[in-house]
Amino acid sequence: MVAIMSTETPSSATDARSSILHPPSSIFIVGAGGIGCAVGYGLLAAGLPIVFVETNSDKIAWGRKHGVRIDRRPTLPAEFISFDDWKPPSQAVVLLCAKCYDNIPVLAHLPSDVTLIPIQNGFDANLDGRVELEGIASFVSECAPDRPHARITRRGRLRFGFRSHHAAPHWPCVLNHLRDCNLFRTELVENILPFKYTKLMYNAAISPLAAAAGLDNGQLLSLAPARRLFFQLLLENYGILRDAQVPLGTIGPFHPDRVARILRRPLVARTLAWAFYPTLRRTYCSMSGDLPKGRTEIDYYNRHLIDLAGDRPCPINRRIYDLVKRMETERIPPSLEMLKRLSMR
Repeated sequence: MVAIMSTETPSSATDARSSILHPPSSIFIVGAGGIGCAVGYGLLAAGLPIVFVETNSDKIAWGRKHGVRIDRRPTLPAEFISFDDWKPPSQAVVLLCAKCYDNIPVLAHLPSDVTLIPIQNGFDANLDGRVELEGIASFVSECAPDRPHARITRRGRLRFGFRSHHAAPHWPCVLNHLRDCNLFRTELVENILPFKYTKLMYNAAISPLAAAAGLDNGQLLSLAPARRLFFQLLLENYGILRDAQVPLGTIGPFHPDRVARILRRPLVARTLAWAFYPTLRRTYCSMSGDLPKGRTEIDYYNRHLIDLAGDRPCPINRRIYDLVKRMETERIPPSLEMLKRLSMR
């Protein structure tokens, strides 16, 4: 079932909004990856004290010595702490920028009165009832291995919103500082879910295919077999969301309705693919780095779509989900052969 309505009670929702309208006692960013570094850098540049919480000891050591950096901008000093040593205080604000598969241990760490604001691509049922406000990024930021130095590879927006149209669109004090950030445009929307589902439509097509085949994002558009599967999966994702009557927002130049119309016209789709190819070349999805380690966010991407489809057919999602899960378990290395396996079924 699509979680369009907030699961917060009116009193708890009011308390949550009240707690984020005033300066917090502490601001923590859990996960110093691409998004965490970008958001943290923007808040640091605004003069806010930020603490990065990480599990990667090499990244912690580098950050303590050098700070955090975005693109070629000056490095900003920041505090880094190991997740194992982290004890968030009461009424802290926590921006959750870790992968969805890390959410359970993070939630176990948090006092009940902490304001938790996820900025994640996937859908995790463990956050239901715990989160009201969340963010979704349409910009793409990639982090260097073992250090908090990220580069923004695709410009876009950072949107924050509640999970319900009935929630009053109050602007959190801490996030207000991001409005002046020149790394990305920040805005508050009435309901975050249309934008989050649109991002899912794209991520659940790009990430598993590129990761399984060992391709960069641009090669999904330049290689004919990959492009064909990518377009088919993108259309299937759109169909699942449309049939589930999920409202969709505009991320990028086109609304998903127009994207679907374009994909049904092969010549137009191929022409636009080559137009977008230069902006995606030599960029990689986060699942590409995760798959060789045996753990990805496939359950929070394609599994969520499969569950949303219910009894309706979604054959490509089922095939790619089964393939990635097998690759995780058996540590099968990515290769173009994986595309052939998907096409042959």
